[in-house]
Amino acid sequence: MTDATTIQLQSVLTMAGLAMFLGWLYQARHREASVVDAIWALGIGSAIAFYGLEGAGDPARRALVGATGGYWGFRLGTYLLRHRVIGKPEDARYRKLREMWGPVANRNFFFFFQFQAVLVLLFSLPAWVACNDMSRGLSVTDWIGAAVAIGAIGGESLADRQLTRFRANPANKGKTCRDGLWRYSRHPNYFFEWLHWFSYVIYGIGAANWWVTLLGPVLMFWFLYKITGIPWTEEQAIKSRGDDYRAYQRETSMFIPWFPKIPRA
Repeated sequence: MTDATTIQLQSVLTMAGLAMFLGWLYQARHREASVVDAIWALGIGSAIAFYGLEGAGDPARRALVGATGGYWGFRLGTYLLRHRVIGKPEDARYRKLREMWGPVANRNFFFFFQFQAVLVLLFSLPAWVACNDMSRGLSVTDWIGAAVAIGAIGGESLADRQLTRFRANPANKGKTCRDGLWRYSRHPNYFFEWLHWFSYVIYGIGAANWWVTLLGPVLMFWFLYKITGIPWTEEQAIKSRGDDYRAYQRETSMFIPWFPKIPRA
């Protein structure tokens, strides 16, 4: 690790901390902590774009990594702002934390937001490895990585659009979306989000510290399966949709898209 690459990481952590501080001020004023998710996505995308500009590796490879990673963060971040933050009630996860923390909620949210800044740095490390790899130039594996990234972004975007369209129809209130990709997975957006992180594993092939790229898919899988992803989402779905969602659980793959089971007569 050189001084230049160390400065890249320090810069990302500093800017992420500042962005999260501004997000914390926003939530303190508007009681809307959901903004942290949008800042997280935009922060990682910005970090990856930054590595694409400032990395020490081959310029063409850096441009490819920076463009795909930057677009991923921009799409997800703006989607979350439009559909989860602006004009929307605070996410139930954060309302629950606010109620649990009571009078010290703002103080605890400050540390929570700053922890997310650390996660921005951590999740950006796979792209940092790829953009600072000087062992080779642009190769076929990089185009494979780009194809994985573009396919994952497209799949996640399609799943988001299908769910948004379903929810926009008042006749579907209290029902479970089974349209499009949601017929084959209960969480296709999460699946493609996880798939996206494998692009950096492929981009980083040949790098001396290639193993760092594995942090992306491993950490994302852990968060989706154990922390804020699937467990919380399914708990809320059962509360709001009851037996309809239980039937959906029996019929539909939880994560990896697969053909639905045929209900027994």
